[in-house]
Amino acid sequence: MSAIQEELDKEIQKRRTFAIISHPDAGKTTLTEKLLLYGGAIHLAGSIKSRKTQRHAVSDWMEIEKQRGISVTSSVLQFDYEGCRINILDTPGHQDFSEDTYRTLMAVDSAVMVLDIAKGVEAQTKKLFKVCKQRGIPIFTFVNKLDRFGKAPLDIMDELEHVLGIRSYPMDWPIGTDGKYMGVYDRRRKKIELFAEDSSHGQSERVSETFEPDDSRVRERVGESAWEALQDDIMLLDEAGEDFDEKMVAAGELTPMFFGSAMTNFGVQNFLEEYIRLAPPPQPRKSSEGLIAPDSEEFSAFVFKIQANMNPAHRDRLAFIRICSGKFERNMEVWHEKSGKLLKLAQPQQFLAQDRQIIDTAYPGDIVGLFDPGVFGIGDTICQQRKFKYEDFPVFPPEKFARVSAKDTMKRKQFVKGIEQLTQEGAIQLFQQAGAGAESYIVGTVGTLQFEVLEYRLKNEYNVDIELNMQPYEVARWLAYEDGSEVAPASLKGADRGMFVYDRHGNPVLLVNNEWALGWITDNNPDLQLGTVPFDRKEA
Repeated sequence: MSAIQEELDKEIQKRRTFAIISHPDAGKTTLTEKLLLYGGAIHLAGSIKSRKTQRHAVSDWMEIEKQRGISVTSSVLQFDYEGCRINILDTPGHQDFSEDTYRTLMAVDSAVMVLDIAKGVEAQTKKLFKVCKQRGIPIFTFVNKLDRFGKAPLDIMDELEHVLGIRSYPMDWPIGTDGKYMGVYDRRRKKIELFAEDSSHGQSERVSETFEPDDSRVRERVGESAWEALQDDIMLLDEAGEDFDEKMVAAGELTPMFFGSAMTNFGVQNFLEEYIRLAPPPQPRKSSEGLIAPDSEEFSAFVFKIQANMNPAHRDRLAFIRICSGKFERNMEVWHEKSGKLLKLAQPQQFLAQDRQIIDTAYPGDIVGLFDPGVFGIGDTICQQRKFKYEDFPVFPPEKFARVSAKDTMKRKQFVKGIEQLTQEGAIQLFQQAGAGAESYIVGTVGTLQFEVLEYRLKNEYNVDIELNMQPYEVARWLAYEDGSEVAPASLKGADRGMFVYDRHGNPVLLVNNEWALGWITDNNPDLQLGTVPFDRKEA
């Protein structure tokens, strides 16, 4: 084995790259913050809506995120823990930003699903779980908010199986009931960990003591009823529960399950250590040339996210790449699949949310930010000698539409630049109405909250106030004739029942109010083909 191959193998085994997914308010971003705390990346943890600390989560770096108390864009967070390099991608939980989350899931090797113990499996959790399942991503479950009243742990296990269709194996088991949990029983090590009272409002690591299961001090501290309930639960799990099977975990058919409270740091460290032990290192990736193994010496990566103005003072634009194979080196030249040109990868950066540092090397599993002068797009492949393309990213049809224009026509240039950059990020989809002037755009989004973010960012990052008029359309269809002839408003029967627009690549699109109007147009244009995405792209 060559020295380069040995170096690659060693570094690949150190990497763990995962996304944290959940329904809004399940505590996903708080858990991310506490993992950073235990990883030593930060010294005091900020809570998302804390009045006591007046701090904000590191992963919520946009000003609008701090004001609204929600995540609206994926954050990249990297730190080292016990010899491993951890790459966390904290994703938006709100369904209006699900596109960003789905793209992020293309760049990870596993996912952590956070559940609120009081609410169990919620609507957005189901959607995100489905994407993970389709991709065969191993899923680890963290049942959160044990400091509050909630469902019985056995009921949560039942929900996972019957609502999501995945079996679970509790790696630990909570001691206590209904928000009065005192510790956990570690099933693998057969140890009991009891936690001290949290006096720091979750800002510091939680103090705990570890005991043997038969230690009389445990029984005294937790009380007779909690002790007996623990014995019954453990016996039930051992006799009637699932067997732990690493192959089933790797295939996404069995989820290792942990219990804790991210807010009070209950069970967080144990979860982090067990996750590192069980989670997969970087995995092979599908491409036009077949599977690309991470230990291939030839460097390759793909762009999964573009972010403008992470540093508003410099008006920068970064392309986030997931390294899939080989060793990344600063200033290396690579082939850019979309343009067919050689690019020099200067100023590579790694992140703790918006804080970053220039790096010289990186390895498969790592997330690297590249300065982007406007050449990169989401889903682009970069590689060295062998020319290929990684699998396409899914595209989502917009469901909400608005006419957007600058209030001050003197700021037209800033308005166009802002709209185009946010489109390239994938935050919005841009259309131009057929026959209309260039003073306004039709903007399409998956959810209405994206319009609020659009308005906020144009104002704060580009100094442009906008007029935003919502449109009555909820369905978008890309159009084409079977014989390849041009689709124009004049050739289309029923175009007046909606709005005829062109996307940013000049493809014709029809916006209509509902499926009934779409059916009428389909019936009256038998040669017309309709697609939920452009005909050269893949639907989500």
